[in-house]
Amino acid sequence: MGLGSAIKRAFTWWDGQTYSMQFFTWRKGEKVGEDSQGNIFYRNADGSRRWVIYNGDIEASRVDPEWHGWLHYTWDEPPTDKPLVRKSWEKPHQENLTGTAMAYAPSGSIRSAEPKARADYEAWSPE
Repeated sequence: MGLGSAIKRAFTWWDGQTYSMQFFTWRKGEKVGEDSQGNIFYRNADGSRRWVIYNGDIEASRVDPEWHGWLHYTWDEPPTDKPLVRKSWEKPHQENLTGTAMAYAPSGSIRSAEPKARADYEAWSPE
């Protein structure tokens, strides 16, 4: 690790875990579990603080719903102790794709792979 990346890691949180967070996690953290994205979840000894160390991009929508509920104190037991009951109609979790090439583009959008030709529209032009 070069000096530049060491300084960057010391002061920026959006590119990964900082040294202070790594030290705090090592000193006070108790690993609770891991989600399907590879994110690791921790709590302190008395359970009053919960946090996540992301695997890759730090994007909140990459946290699975059952872990999101645990992080925000919606339920007390982590999904490793009491798994979330899934309904037959539920789809698997998907991260927020807004702003990516995989974002939804409705039919007729200029962003879709094959935009539709519009026969029901005539452009106005001034005379």
